[in-house]
Amino acid sequence: MSMYRQLWLAIVASMLLALGGSLLASLLSARGYLESQLSIKNTDNATALALSLSQGNPDAVIADLVVASLFDSGHYELIRINDPAGKVIAERISDAKDVGAPTWFIRVLPIAAIPGQAQISSGWKQFGTVTLVSHSQFAYGALWKSAYEMVLALAGAGAVGGWLGSMVLGRIRKPLDTVIDQAKAIAQRRFVTVEEPQVPELKQLAIAMNATVGRLKSMFEEEASRLEVVRQEANFDPLTGLANRSHFLARLRQCIDAEDSVGGALVLVRLANLADINRRLGRGATDDFLKTAGAVIAACADGAPNGVGARLNGADFAVLLPAEQASLAVAQRLLQQLVQASAPFVNGQASAWLGVGQFLHGEDMGGLLARVDLALATVEAEHSDGVREALQDAADEMPRTAEQWSVMILRALEHGWVRLISFPVVNAEGSLSHRECPLRLMFDEKGEWLPAGRFLPVAERLKLTPALDLAAVELGLKELRAQPSLGGLAINLSASSLQDLHFGSRLLALVDAHKDVAGRLWLEVSEAGALQHLSAFKALCTELKGRGCRTGLEHYGHHFSQIGLLHELGLDYLKVDASFVRGVDTNAGNAAFLKGLCSIAHNIGLQVLAEGVATSTELSVLLGLGFDGATGPGVHEMAGH
Repeated sequence: MSMYRQLWLAIVASMLLALGGSLLASLLSARGYLESQLSIKNTDNATALALSLSQGNPDAVIADLVVASLFDSGHYELIRINDPAGKVIAERISDAKDVGAPTWFIRVLPIAAIPGQAQISSGWKQFGTVTLVSHSQFAYGALWKSAYEMVLALAGAGAVGGWLGSMVLGRIRKPLDTVIDQAKAIAQRRFVTVEEPQVPELKQLAIAMNATVGRLKSMFEEEASRLEVVRQEANFDPLTGLANRSHFLARLRQCIDAEDSVGGALVLVRLANLADINRRLGRGATDDFLKTAGAVIAACADGAPNGVGARLNGADFAVLLPAEQASLAVAQRLLQQLVQASAPFVNGQASAWLGVGQFLHGEDMGGLLARVDLALATVEAEHSDGVREALQDAADEMPRTAEQWSVMILRALEHGWVRLISFPVVNAEGSLSHRECPLRLMFDEKGEWLPAGRFLPVAERLKLTPALDLAAVELGLKELRAQPSLGGLAINLSASSLQDLHFGSRLLALVDAHKDVAGRLWLEVSEAGALQHLSAFKALCTELKGRGCRTGLEHYGHHFSQIGLLHELGLDYLKVDASFVRGVDTNAGNAAFLKGLCSIAHNIGLQVLAEGVATSTELSVLLGLGFDGATGPGVHEMAGH
């Protein structure tokens, strides 16, 4: 039983005892008073009757007439005259009458008045003894009326007292519930602070818990700041702040290989005549030139979602633009900006040469780099500022309008031409933790199954991702029900679905319809998307948590400095992006960063999983760093042994 209910019952019981005791005491007092008054009346009336008979020469006839006359007044239950020998001379006894009170009330509170007695004399001789009992119906009626009125009064007082008690308990319950909710949030790995209540005892508790949460946040933020420095040193060029070569190539490989990859554009940039600038202006000016060019390239990368700018070596830079289709136009604008920014340094000579090329999901990375590098070499041979596009092989996608895409996607959903594919996620012991299941669809019964990267960009523009995500979750729940032995199944949700006003309620309704398997459902959103729609994602996480689902972030690590925002989400796991995982066995900086990341995540109760593990060596190193599990090509190989 809850403390609130116990307090409420204690108040009710106390009030009932107090009011019941008051009522009983009042009734007993009233009954005693009535009994006393009736006894006095009986004695007085008996004395008066005896005196009136004694003044004459009483005989049996006169005595009977006087008794009858007095009894007919209706105020007496009994009038009796006995001679000295005890023989009845005259007697009148009242029949049972309505006494004005319930029978049970009379049984519970009987009025026992003392009968009045007096001696009747005839001259010097005793004529007899009169016994008189007044009728108690009026006393019972008065006592019952008093009891009724007192019950009403006490009930009113009890109602007022109960209302006041409820108000007091309500004032206590609200801050108590706040403190309880904070404790539950901490248990769910959501470190939140609450307003200090006015109740002194609860105020001290809230202050202590807020202080604990504050210390935890401060500790995590300090550790996160330290690890952010490690991440920057391991993956970014110290002069320009752009990604270094190894990190850029890992991001490029992830962009090509990821299941949800949509392709994009690669721009290679070579600053012209860097050696000549260094010879003419010195190292300091050359560094300024590189910083200026780096800032222009960073701005170009930041202009695209998930864009990456990098410095590959001394004069070579690169820009990765996921999902970019107008790559040549982007490269031409970049060249114009570089020429303008380089003017103070180049002394009228060429500023930069650019090679640009499109790529698709699954393309060979070596072939892509060679193709774009050849375009760069071609324009460099011309010795003047320029851009050269590396022509792409004929695309295997048929060009379609937005309306055609919409019809095809909706048709696929209507006909059920959707399915989940499965990738194993193993734990540290090498056994299956759960399966990651991205969505694929086809546009006709005999068509090919398209990966998410082929249709998601268009679906996002057409606002169809909520329907696709709900279809994926429904398929996942059915799969969990069909496979009771499956430990878990992860579904990737599009961040754009979080913007839909009805997506959350429809998703929760779908989960509620499959409560028996909801505890094995894992739902994840990309790190960038979750941070972009943090409020909606937080609300959804709270609701899903209450239904037993597990929630997490995928492609995690690029916004690690914002780890403090995760304290209130109540997440269960993080999937670290493959760009940090690839080559971790030879990258000491990334290894140190990932080890610290695991430590922080474990301290707030999060599992840490690795994406895109390519080799058994990488997997072994990651497990040694503290990872709880992994997925990727290397895990496929391991699962096959």
